[in-house]
Amino acid sequence: MAKKTVATLQSSSKRLTKAIKMVKSPKTGAYTFVESVMAPERVNDWLNKK
Repeated sequence: MAKKTVATLQSSSKRLTKAIKMVKSPKTGAYTFVESVMAPERVNDWLNKK
């Protein structure tokens, strides 16, 4: 289960996006949040991979 939260970050030369997804731990069953800053084109690929 992934929760899609995307915020756009502006820097001087590049446009970056911060994506946050919710990942369920196979051991405990608890959810954790994983954050990453990347180019906007790569967000969907990152959210879809397990």
